[in-house]
Amino acid sequence: MTTKTISTIRTAATRTATTLAVALAALQAGALAPQASALAPQASALAPQASAQQNSPQQAPSFAAASSDLQAELERSLAELAALRESIAAEKIPLTRRLGELESELIKVRQDFQQSSSLLANRTLDLTSVTNEIKSREEEVGYLSGLLGEYMRNFESGLHIAELQRFRAPLDAAKLAAENETLARKQVFEVQAALLARSLERLQDAFGGAKFDGTAVDAGGLVRQGSFVLAGPAAFFRAADGSVVGTAEQRLGSLEPSITAFENPELVAAAGEFIASGSGGLPFDPTLGNAHKIAQTEETLWEHIKKGGPVMWPIFILGGAAMLVGLFKWVTMLLVKMPAESKIRSVLRAVGQGDHATASRLASELPGPVGAMLVAGTSAHGQPRDAIEESMYETVQRTQHRLQALLPFVAISASAAPLLGLLGTVTGIMNTFSLITIYGTGDVKTLSSGISEALITTEYGLIVAIPSLLLHAFLSSKVRKIVNNLEATGVSFVNELARAEARGSSVVESKATSATVKEPAATA
Repeated sequence: MTTKTISTIRTAATRTATTLAVALAALQAGALAPQASALAPQASALAPQASAQQNSPQQAPSFAAASSDLQAELERSLAELAALRESIAAEKIPLTRRLGELESELIKVRQDFQQSSSLLANRTLDLTSVTNEIKSREEEVGYLSGLLGEYMRNFESGLHIAELQRFRAPLDAAKLAAENETLARKQVFEVQAALLARSLERLQDAFGGAKFDGTAVDAGGLVRQGSFVLAGPAAFFRAADGSVVGTAEQRLGSLEPSITAFENPELVAAAGEFIASGSGGLPFDPTLGNAHKIAQTEETLWEHIKKGGPVMWPIFILGGAAMLVGLFKWVTMLLVKMPAESKIRSVLRAVGQGDHATASRLASELPGPVGAMLVAGTSAHGQPRDAIEESMYETVQRTQHRLQALLPFVAISASAAPLLGLLGTVTGIMNTFSLITIYGTGDVKTLSSGISEALITTEYGLIVAIPSLLLHAFLSSKVRKIVNNLEATGVSFVNELARAEARGSSVVESKATSATVKEPAATA
């Protein structure tokens, strides 16, 4: 029942109540009006008589006549009153019956109104429930649509590159249906459900393998028409003419499956027979094509060096020069002869005893810079100690300078090689950004040259710097060892020389003392 119907019922009930009230008022007014109109003339007629009787005492003898008239009038009035009452009673019964009918109708209208109000409340509650149900169903439809869209995307991303040709039509139809606003939800769901059914068929085919026709690109870049066979995660392709047989894989930047042909004739024959007939032996790569990818990344040392770019040349020149200098200095230090400790002690013993001739002879027989330093010390015999030390220190300095020659170049090489590697890194990054400007960031393979240059130059800069640094440290320690040996031998020589001079001074003093003692004795 609608709101308009309820309003109509309410209006009818109000009109009925108004009619009943008017009828009741009319009934009351109609019952009393005839009595009032009948009594009004009698009151008008009696009023002059009463006034005349009060004003005219001479008319007293006619009181009995007046009383009888009044009595007659009263009886007549009572009769009229009775008649009026009977008339009222006669009219009251139909009016009461009509009033009852109207009250019954009012009660019925009220009951209809209550039923309509209750029905309206129930319908409003039902409408709210239906609205909530529709909203819930719309949410379920939206969730289901999103779930199917996500499944469609995951299904497409999980397909092998060879299967994209097989499922291209239902995938495109599902994508276009989801974006087409003119289609009803039912039609969109039908298209997506068709794709779901195809995916279930693919799942069933995966247990026993699937074979279908398609195209693939060979190593020469030619598009070949042939047949695909899917066995688990592996895909195999055989050209229609049988000229190319291999695995179908995806290559970066290509939307078509690429063929990695079998090189072994036995594998070619076995795979071709299996694809053509559906039975026989099938070669299987447990690495799923990763072995071929790893083999493609292998390169020779020269190819690896060429990727470093032009900065590799100064790095190698610097590294080679540092190695040559280090080798030369190492050979030079190996040729430095160090005399035995026993011979050095013999020279020092002769110096301590003051036998300078023997010390000079033994020192001239010692090889290397130690012998030259001791010869310089013994040759300065008779000179002040400072002069002897300066003479020996000059030999030490000359030997140290000769041994340390070219060692700073090795240290510079150890410091400059990483900087050259950093220079190659900067140029490589600049080339990478130049390629990004041209090709964008979609194809990483086009950016590999700049990245390789940046990393390889840093790699070889460290390869040159670390050995150069270690070589410089090793050679410097050898130089310090030789110089320290020279300094220790020179200090020992000066100390022995000081002891010899002290011993000679004490002998001279004792002789002078004994001569002084003998002179007084001879005089006595």
